Amino acid sequence: MGVRQKRSITRRQVNSTNSTAKQSPIIWKFNSNSAAFGIFVDGERCWLGNQSGQVFALNHQGTVINQFKLPEGVKCLVADDIWIYAGCDDGNVYDLTGKLPRVAYQIDENVDIFWLDIHDGLLGVSDAKGGVTTIDHDDESQWTRLSQGTSGWMVRCDHEGVYHGHSAGVTMYDHKEGRMLWHQKTAGAVLFGWQEATTVYAGTSDKKVYSFSKKGEPGAVYKCDASVYSCATALNGKYVFAGDNSSSIYCFNQTGERLWKLGTGCGSALSMQFSDNRIYIVTTDGSLACIDASEAAIAAAQAGTIPEATIIKAPKGEGAAPSTVLETTTDTSAGVIVECFRQGTKLRIRVVSPNYNSDWKVQFPRDIREEGQRYWVQEVRESAGGGFYRVYGDIKKLV
Repeated sequence: MGVRQKRSITRRQVNSTNSTAKQSPIIWKFNSNSAAFGIFVDGERCWLGNQSGQVFALNHQGTVINQFKLPEGVKCLVADDIWIYAGCDDGNVYDLTGKLPRVAYQIDENVDIFWLDIHDGLLGVSDAKGGVTTIDHDDESQWTRLSQGTSGWMVRCDHEGVYHGHSAGVTMYDHKEGRMLWHQKTAGAVLFGWQEATTVYAGTSDKKVYSFSKKGEPGAVYKCDASVYSCATALNGKYVFAGDNSSSIYCFNQTGERLWKLGTGCGSALSMQFSDNRIYIVTTDGSLACIDASEAAIAAAQAGTIPEATIIKAPKGEGAAPSTVLETTTDTSAGVIVECFRQGTKLRIRVVSPNYNSDWKVQFPRDIREEGQRYWVQEVRESAGGGFYRVYGDIKKLV
């Protein structure tokens, strides 16, 4: 009585069997020891987030360069410009750009979160009931819509809309008001989604990846041999990749022709990303695997010749955990100074350093705001769409 109940969490039920295809050419494989859904790869780092709440950042040679420990399992890792966020089963979305994870968004405890995406500070949340909600940069809900299906395992956001994949297909909503702009059915439930500039892709339980233009027009369909747990593309969809629940990965050309199918050797790919002629996958056995997708390596693998993969074990120790405790400083010679003030019932943040618009609000962790307090932040950047600022990097309390 009087104690807040723990929020509802749906652990994604995944079945994985061994592939009968020839082995893919894995360059290196990192073992995190817990099934992993979260992946993000850029020019510097390869990120993994697993069901134990661990987040690891590795360089492109597979060396761990940073790690965090979140309170619950990591559903997904998403990037928004230079920011990297982890969606966690505790209902929080953590900003991982500083030394410690900081709460960037707090999602209503009645929402059973399935997937997340962020575009220019606007968070899209899809849930177990087929609902999709948007939350703005100051952690305030904008709108919620209930799609025609349940189990929203796909949400992707851009400057025009929110693309929601669920058991009945893919629906697009206007990002400002939540108006439904189009809906397309899929024969199976959507289990994963990907987007490029003009196209969205939905991996489904009926062994296919569907493509739709962002205007809602059906495109090529990519046929696999088992349910599709994940998908990704090369730039602008030149190649389409898929991972099924039988530990196989596929490559198709843009028109839907299958070019190859190979086994992962480390479980089914729950998320994937293509970068610089390599496919990165996170899997049911907790691996982050780097696969050589060059034509020569694939041809050799199809002929039965693969490199000896470098195996990397997770480091001991749990990494930095979220905290509301801040370092203090008196040094204002670098960085940017912001302050917390009350506006009605809300605590807001504004920049007080010169050459910034003091009328603009600042995206800043909610759980460390104290009325009247000033903070040193590593950097403040204007949002891509203008109208507010975003904190980047470390935060310290000014004393």
